[in-house]
Amino acid sequence: MNTTPDGRPVPPPHAGERAMLESWLEFHRATLALKCEGLDDRQVRLASVPPSPMTLLGLVQHMAEVERNWFQRVFAGLDVPPLYEGDGFGLVPERGIDEALAVWRAEIARGRELIAGSSLDDSGRLSEREAGHAGHQEVSLRWILVHMIEEYARHNGHADLVRERIDGVTGA
Repeated sequence: MNTTPDGRPVPPPHAGERAMLESWLEFHRATLALKCEGLDDRQVRLASVPPSPMTLLGLVQHMAEVERNWFQRVFAGLDVPPLYEGDGFGLVPERGIDEALAVWRAEIARGRELIAGSSLDDSGRLSEREAGHAGHQEVSLRWILVHMIEEYARHNGHADLVRERIDGVTGA
């Protein structure tokens, strides 16, 4: 497997659909981890720019919730409680980046387990509220993987701006 100079896995230029989708998702997961690398708890709590309270720590917590929602609740139909209050962006003094990254990585591992061996055509079930946005109650694993790539790509753009504000580090 090829990697970028910063160590992220490069998605293969030619692969089957499942491998391609999973590779791009892994790339974006690695990008979020990279944005937090080398920062202390104070730095990951620094907000982007007013009026936004967005922080890298909040983004990691939010993505843990997103992973849990789409793979455990929607795809596997499990009734699991939220990890954090609200959407995960809120910060509490006793929860730092090491804990948040460990929770996020555990959610990723659980999601991988739940989709292993499933077909891209297998479906999960949305809540009524989510179905109102998607237009249908059932979504395929293919749809979920594409959505997860989109979710990470959008938030990695936010993470890039937050990281640049913290210490000037930029990049993909």
